[in-house]
Parts: sequence; C-alpha cells; structure tokens
Amino acid sequence: MNFDQAFEKLIGHEGRYSNHPADKGGETMWGITESVARAHGYVGAMEELTQWQAGAIYRASYWTPLKADQLPAEVRFDVFDGAVNSGVAQSAKWLQRALGVTVDGVVGPQTLAAAQRAPAAVLKCQYNGQRLAFMTDLATWPMFGKGWARRLAKNLMEV
Repeated sequence: MNFDQAFEKLIGHEGRYSNHPADKGGETMWGITESVARAHGYVGAMEELTQWQAGAIYRASYWTPLKADQLPAEVRFDVFDGAVNSGVAQSAKWLQRALGVTVDGVVGPQTLAAAQRAPAAVLKCQYNGQRLAFMTDLATWPMFGKGWARRLAKNLMEV
C-alpha cells in the first residue's frame, strides 16, 4: 500500500467536516484538526480545507515521520491510521511494544529492522491490540469507543 492508497482508505474513516463538542480536537475537515491545519499554514475556514490540502498535511505530518514506506505493507495503514487518531509518537510506541523493541516513540532503524523480521499477520494483530488497549483507557471511550472499535475491526478484517 502506498501513500495515495492509504490516504484514500483513511478518508473513508475520517469523512468530511466535524465539530463535535466532546472531541478535544475541535473543528476537523478530512480528519485534520484546525490546530494541525494552522501549523501547516492553512488560514481559511476549516470547512473549506480541500482533500488535496489534507493529503499534503497527512503525508508531511504522519506518513513521512513514521517512515511508512519502509514498514511491511501489511501494517502500513494500521500504523498510519493510529498516528492520525493518536499522534505519530503514540503510534510508533504501539508498534515498538508490539515488536518488543525499545519504546521511544520514533520509528528508526531498530524498529524498521524488527518490523521487517516480524510475521506480518502477528504484527498486525499485536499492533492493533496495543492500540485498542490504550484507547479503552481514554476518558472519551464512552463517547467515541464504539466508533473507534468499529474502525479497528474494519482495519483487522481488511488484508
């Protein structure tokens, strides 16, 4: 899976404009929060953020820092999707815990080498297990947990 394929799949999860009062991210468009959009120089109304602009932000802020192109194809989307929901460092930590390597929140040579050695199906399950365990402890689980669990289930069912 390359970035364009991952982005297309991600947009299917994220949808368009949202401004849920219980979501600490505030206004989002294509899953991009206002603070992230502003950090990338976007100055317009969030409802007007284009899909192309969102893609550029996702590539620069999530895909590239995760070195997703170097991860096994079977887990690329999972790690990318996790970063979008919980941040790059947190997604990297779930990956590192799943791999049993030093947990520092940065995908570097040790993490990449371990990911290449790991059985892909096992890594996919271990990663998503780490992610789900983390999410169930969040204060917002009662409000958003059902949607998050469905998202993870969908990720696990798609090979």
